[in-house]
Amino acid sequence: MSEQILVIDDDAVLAAMLAEFLGARGLGITVAGTIADGERLLRSNTFDALILDAMLPDGDGFDLCQRLRKESMLPILMLTARGEEVDRIIGLELGADDYLPKPFNPRELLARLRALLRRAKVGSKPSGEVLCFGRLEIDKSALEARLDGAPVALTAHQFALLWALASHAGRVLSRETLLELARGDALENFDRSIDVHISRIRAAIEEDPKDPRRIITVRGAGYVFAQRQDEGGDA
Repeated sequence: MSEQILVIDDDAVLAAMLAEFLGARGLGITVAGTIADGERLLRSNTFDALILDAMLPDGDGFDLCQRLRKESMLPILMLTARGEEVDRIIGLELGADDYLPKPFNPRELLARLRALLRRAKVGSKPSGEVLCFGRLEIDKSALEARLDGAPVALTAHQFALLWALASHAGRVLSRETLLELARGDALENFDRSIDVHISRIRAAIEEDPKDPRRIITVRGAGYVFAQRQDEGGDA
């Protein structure tokens, strides 16, 4: 069965182009033109990913992204006509997995979408791999991080970054290396988005995100996941 993608965008021409282009490449495409229609479809159907426009006639796509992330790990690729860096950062901070400004090359969108689908698929396969660091438990098979047994809110991309860091605990990883480990393949040049994701991960797992003890910035080099001497690296 083909992977099912929901597109929420009020640009009928663009939505039709995406439906034709992605459908011809084996993906099942459902289109909604408003937030209300999109939410109705999300409640009544199962989708593998969401392509979400930032500006919609009945509301803000950023708000919908934030609501969805509170209850679902559905991969979200956001689109915007503005393309400003601040919009990109806002979208990522609210839980989007990736972001693409309009106009865009459909092949780039397809590549990004496939990367999201691959990450979600890998995360759903049982692997029995669990890393434990004191109060923090990182469960690859469940695509979930837990503090004191309680799940913490991370997007699929943020979990991939956390797993990459934790599975290389004690080793400094450059931003480029982190992107490669988390995405599987580099779809774009490095930009500030990875720092936004790291900030969100810290907010989720650190006692004091402003003074992180777990994910440490190494100036000019990247990040390192700190493992204390009394901690094991796995369960």
